[in-house]
Amino acid sequence: MAGVQDQLEIKFRLSDGSDIGPKSFPAATSVSTLKESILAQWPKEKENGPRTVKDVKLISAGKILENNKTVGECRSPICDVPTTMHVVVQPPSLEKAEKKMTSEPKQNKCICVIL
Repeated sequence: MAGVQDQLEIKFRLSDGSDIGPKSFPAATSVSTLKESILAQWPKEKENGPRTVKDVKLISAGKILENNKTVGECRSPICDVPTTMHVVVQPPSLEKAEKKMTSEPKQNKCICVIL
């Protein structure tokens, strides 16, 4: 009976309201492993999907889950029913856009008007 309790049923809710799962995971599964599972199951027809685990944030009970935590550590103590975790995909990094902007030579666009 303890083996059944060590399994948690989790459903991942995407930003458009669709779901991945539910699927059963051992309580010892890390959050980063959950993210890898989401990447593998991400619907191909959806635009702007995550490219790497770093692009995915999981939210459960209003908290962003840390990669090094386990599912058991993140579980809500008041809820034994299947858990729904919200999936947030981060937009592309601003660092790349900033580097691109700084690599281009800047031109002064000052207009002087003499009357």
